[in-house]
Amino acid sequence: MRRPSILFINRVYPPVRGASGRVLRDLARSFAREGWQVTVITTGPKSLSERDGAVRVIRVKGPDRPANVLGYLWVWLKLLIEALRLPKTHLVVTLTDPPFLVVAGRIVTALKRNRHIHWCQDVYPDVLPALGVNVPEFLMGFLKARVRGAMKRADKVIVIGRCMARHFSYDGFDPKQITVIPNWADAELVQPVAHEGDDFPVPLPESYRAHEDQHKQGPKFRVLYAGNLGRGHPVETILQAAEILNETHRDIEFVFVGDGPRHEMINRERTRRHLENIRLLPYQPASRLKDLMESGDVHLVTMDEQAAGMMVPVKLYSAIAAHRPCIFIGPTQSETAKIIQDFKTGMVCAQGNAQGLAEQIRQYREDRDKWFVDYEGAKAASAVFVPQESINAWVERAWAVVDQDVQE
Repeated sequence: MRRPSILFINRVYPPVRGASGRVLRDLARSFAREGWQVTVITTGPKSLSERDGAVRVIRVKGPDRPANVLGYLWVWLKLLIEALRLPKTHLVVTLTDPPFLVVAGRIVTALKRNRHIHWCQDVYPDVLPALGVNVPEFLMGFLKARVRGAMKRADKVIVIGRCMARHFSYDGFDPKQITVIPNWADAELVQPVAHEGDDFPVPLPESYRAHEDQHKQGPKFRVLYAGNLGRGHPVETILQAAEILNETHRDIEFVFVGDGPRHEMINRERTRRHLENIRLLPYQPASRLKDLMESGDVHLVTMDEQAAGMMVPVKLYSAIAAHRPCIFIGPTQSETAKIIQDFKTGMVCAQGNAQGLAEQIRQYREDRDKWFVDYEGAKAASAVFVPQESINAWVERAWAVVDQDVQE
C-alpha cells in the first residue's frame, strides 16, 4: 500500500492567528501521526518552506489581513499557483479563507486528477451581506453558481454545523456528500476539577465568594469575550448591556481579549460612553490560555442574525472545554444556539436586546444555583465535543475518499 498524501490549502496557519488555522494545524498534525504525507499551503510575511514537526508548510508571501477584495484575490491566485506547482497528492483539502478557495481546489483536482474535500468553515458568497459587503445581485448569482458548482464536484463537503448542512440541502446537494463534523477547542484547554473542602462539587468562583461577603474585596464577576471580533460578530448589544450594568452593578466587568479594528472600536466607545466596566487585553500566549478561559465567569459569543447557517463560531467550544456558562447573542436557529439549548450550557439572547442581555448577566451574577446548573451542562457537553472525536471522524472520511486510489 502506498503512503497516502494530503494537501491542505488555507490562508492562515500558526503562528498567523485565526480560528481556521488553529484547527487546521491540529488536523494536519493528526494526519501526520496517522502516517500520511502532509503538506499545507498558506501565507506568511515571506515566501518559504518550513517544517511543523512532520508537516511540511509552504508559505507564499501575503499580508495578515488583506486590505480589500483585490488583496484577497491576489492571495487566492498565489495559493492556487503554488498548489499547481507541487506534485500530485492523493487528496486536496480546501478551506474558506480566502473566500472561493473551493474553486481553486476544483481547478487543481481537474488538472491533477486527485480527490477533493472541501472543509466549509464559512458559506461564501452567501455570508457576504452579513459581513457588510454589498454585492450586486447579478455578481452574487455568478459567484454562487461557480462556488456551488465546485462544491458539488468535490468528493466530500465537510461542514461544521447542522445549520450549515440544512443550508446546503436547499441548493440540491446530495445528502450523502455532506458530513457534519464540529470544530473543536484548543487542545491546551484542560477541564477544571473539584477541590477538596469546597461546599460545591466544583470550585466556587472567587467573584461569588466576594459577592457574598460584603466586607471582602475580591475579583469582579467577569464576562469574557475571547478571540476574533470580525464583521460577522456585532458588539453593539454587548456595549449597550455594559452601559446598563455600569450604572447598576459595578461588580460586573466585561473583558475583551484580542486585537484588530473591532477592539479599537470598543476602546473608542468605552471612552466615549465612560464605561469603566470594560477592560481590553491583547491576545494571550497559549501557556496562559487555560487560566484565561477559566477566569471568565460567563463567556460571550456573538453572531450576526443574517449569518445563520453560514457561520459557526468556535468560541462556544472553548467555553464548553473550560466548563463555563455561555451567553450567545445571535439567531436561535443556528448551531451555536441549538447546542446551548440541547445541553443547557447557557442562554441565548436576540441581537439588539441589550436589556435582556443585561438581565441574563445579572441572573448569573446573583443566582449561583443557575450558574452551577449551566456549569454542569457545559461539563456534559465537553464530554461530547471532544477534539479527538472530530479529528477521528475527519481521518475516517479522508480514508473513505482516497482508499481506492491508495490501493492502486
